Amino acid sequence: MALFAISDLHLSLGNDKSMEIFPGWKNYVQLLEKNWREIVSEDDSVVICGDISWSMKLDEAQKDFEFLNSLPGEKILLKGNHDYWWSTLKKIDDFMSKNKFKNFKILQNNCIESQGYCICGSRGWTTKVKDEHDTMMIEREIARLNLSLNSCQNSQLKKIVFLHYPPIYLGETTKIIDFLAENKIKYCYYGHVHSKDSSKYTCSCIFNGVKCELVSCDYLNFRPKLINI
Repeated sequence: MALFAISDLHLSLGNDKSMEIFPGWKNYVQLLEKNWREIVSEDDSVVICGDISWSMKLDEAQKDFEFLNSLPGEKILLKGNHDYWWSTLKKIDDFMSKNKFKNFKILQNNCIESQGYCICGSRGWTTKVKDEHDTMMIEREIARLNLSLNSCQNSQLKKIVFLHYPPIYLGETTKIIDFLAENKIKYCYYGHVHSKDSSKYTCSCIFNGVKCELVSCDYLNFRPKLINI
């Protein structure tokens, strides 16, 4: 039984928005499936840190979820900035039930106890704060993270935070990373970043005692990362 993480799958099995137009993404769905099946068992869990499907509506994402449903393990889903299909928890639950998709859990304003960890998280927000709207969004994400952390009732479990946006990027930070440090979070995994030039600046660092690691699927060569802390 193990915990893995990966982000930014950008699946498009039901539409024509394939990531294969970008360098390094050729046959990415096949490569992801091959790597996933090699290391993930039915007893394992995989946190997917957002940007799961390009679909605009939940029903349009059916083929993407059929693909994920066919892969082994529990899938813990976190919203990304491109997950426009994301709806209310009830609608997502109804969609999963209607299509008989099993072993999916939603991480939103809650925590999920899995594989000996307390899994917490939120979407996060950009470090490029330009206006009052960005400030408001950061405060909202901190509030959601607070709900997530406080919902963990088992003090024996290690808390891990998963975000979509990086909490530190090119030396820029927001109050999110300060919030994690104040709450003694030691490990944070995130996605959103893709290009090689960007990832070399943000792939792994320790800031105020918080170890931050990038798990975007192209950075991981489409192989889920084992979380072992």
